[in-house]
Amino acid sequence: MNGDGGTATPPAAVEHGRGRRGRPGTGSRADRHTKVTVLVALAANLVIAVAKAVGGLFAGSPALLSEAAHSVADSLNEVFLLAALRRSRRPADPRHPFGYGKERYFWSLLAAVGIFVMGGCFSFFQGFEALRQGTEETFSGYVAGLIVLGVALVAEGVSLLRALRQARRQGGGLGALSDPALRTVIAEDGTAVLGVTLALAGTALHMVTDQVAWEASASLAIGVLLVYVAYRLGRDARDQLIGEAADPELSGRIRSLLAAQPEIDSVEALFTMRMGLDSTLVAARIDFVPGLDSERVEEAAVRIKRSLARTFPEADQIFLDVTDRPAGEARESPAATGERGGA
Repeated sequence: MNGDGGTATPPAAVEHGRGRRGRPGTGSRADRHTKVTVLVALAANLVIAVAKAVGGLFAGSPALLSEAAHSVADSLNEVFLLAALRRSRRPADPRHPFGYGKERYFWSLLAAVGIFVMGGCFSFFQGFEALRQGTEETFSGYVAGLIVLGVALVAEGVSLLRALRQARRQGGGLGALSDPALRTVIAEDGTAVLGVTLALAGTALHMVTDQVAWEASASLAIGVLLVYVAYRLGRDARDQLIGEAADPELSGRIRSLLAAQPEIDSVEALFTMRMGLDSTLVAARIDFVPGLDSERVEEAAVRIKRSLARTFPEADQIFLDVTDRPAGEARESPAATGERGGA
């Protein structure tokens, strides 16, 4: 019996190795594709960062130097994402019985911080410095800067197309993209393409008008763009780290399956939490129909959990709490009403 009069039954899905362990190879294949995508982005960013830095110093271009900082930040972030791919697939152990799936979200949060600090803040600094001091550029400096930015645009575009192609293979639109590593690469590459375009426009207008304000404005715009992207990525990672529920559609299907079981009189509360890309914790407080003896309750609980695990392979941690409290009392509890995260 538990503290509120319920009996907690053993987690059948864990005993039968469902979820990530029940679908061998699925996650690892996706990870291999994601790793290649991250490595392509890393190689592109390293080459581009060096080219932008050299071109920016030669041309004295604040926009080009801002883009160099952007590429350095992206390169460091790719290292974080490679660490996330390797560490998040470690098997569960006594210290972390639910596995290491949330490692992805932690490293993605660090990547967001890197974009904000190394990319956004440096871009603001370069833009304000250009406005304060002004810069003088030669024609050859303009040409060198434009060539470097043109090459960078092509390289970033290739990396972005690679990431978008993988996203389509993994299930469709960007809104449904769940892998934080791949989502971060797409955000970085998309931002890089837009940032390079802004730098190109700023450099060209500076060359035509001889007004440094155009390049300084481009640098500030790049900074705003990077801060916004960092905020969005950081917010998504934070939601996952503090325990975000599964999507409402999945929760609704789980609740419907539970309610359809002949032994269940009512589903008093349902909790879900995403533990990783293909790992979801499910905990339900249920009320069985009157008249079942303890042996039938145990048999029904095990069968129901096996049915849940078969129907929803991502639900690899399933817990049922059988309660004999009146339904009205249970529905008014903080768990059932969602005040403590119930869904």
